[in-house]
Amino acid sequence: MSTASLPIVDMSLLDGDAADQQRFRDELRRATHEVGFFYLVGHGVTPEQFAEMIRLSRMFFALPEEEKLAIENTLSPHFRGYTRVGGELTLGKQDWREQIDIGAERDAVPAGEGVEDYWVLDGPNLWPENLPELQVAALAWIDRLNGIGARLLSAWAEALGAPANHFDAAFGERPSPNMKIVRYPGKSGPTPEQGVGAHKDLGVLTLLYVEEGKGGLQVEKDGEWIDAPPVPGAFVVNIGELLEVATDGYLKATLHRVISPAEGDERISIPYFHGPALDAEIPHIELPAELAAEARGVTRDPNNPIHPVFGRNWLKSRVRAHPNVVEAHHPHLAAK
Repeated sequence: MSTASLPIVDMSLLDGDAADQQRFRDELRRATHEVGFFYLVGHGVTPEQFAEMIRLSRMFFALPEEEKLAIENTLSPHFRGYTRVGGELTLGKQDWREQIDIGAERDAVPAGEGVEDYWVLDGPNLWPENLPELQVAALAWIDRLNGIGARLLSAWAEALGAPANHFDAAFGERPSPNMKIVRYPGKSGPTPEQGVGAHKDLGVLTLLYVEEGKGGLQVEKDGEWIDAPPVPGAFVVNIGELLEVATDGYLKATLHRVISPAEGDERISIPYFHGPALDAEIPHIELPAELAAEARGVTRDPNNPIHPVFGRNWLKSRVRAHPNVVEAHHPHLAAK
């Protein structure tokens, strides 16, 4: 197993002069063209805010099992709530982690003729009864990271020769932010377990925070898996499939995975997925000629078709990952 560092990009450069701002855009473009992953610092989230989210995460996972199962995702037609260890699949294999899925707090969209299946992804969250502060902190976290994600997208657009507001319409008034709070428990055995299997993120971009000192994330680069340990105070950022589509493959959605920690250890991580409206298509960018010449085209995988409409791409992923929710609420989706 080789190790290597991901690029580090400092978002505070966007608060500097024109030269600093251009430097940030250049470094952002280079990192996501060449690697698809980078560490983001200078984003404005404080150490105290990170520590509070980790504290509440530990409090949630320490709740009695019956309290977590009272909000299990099989009770939610919207794929929200708690997933027990082994309750999610990647490439058909169980992931060794437990988690809670949280999205924008909304009313469910009534089903009916002409209503696309993906609208089941909108709806209310499930919250633990005896940890009310988690709801306040998680929704504030989504708002905070939504601002970071929007600022990154504006910088990407300008770095690729488009107006800063190029992606704004796709998010509109009903974007689809999603976050997970994840615990990877230790696992004994002669070989490492699949914390989460190799995959590419399905959306636009991901902001991941991992508690300090906890490795396990690995990124594919040049045919090898490289370790991406947490950097204090930094998010790990990667682009998703739809940003690869929008740039004809100039920006790279990269395979990554998580290896479970050893027995007696655990790992807490908090990924945030910056998603557009469910019915939106990410607008294509007409790249300048010098960048278009380096566009590699969109990855074609017959086992993983990429749908241009975000909701269809997200629902595809949910159906594959959570067949128990499909069985409980949406059996017609299994055939599709």
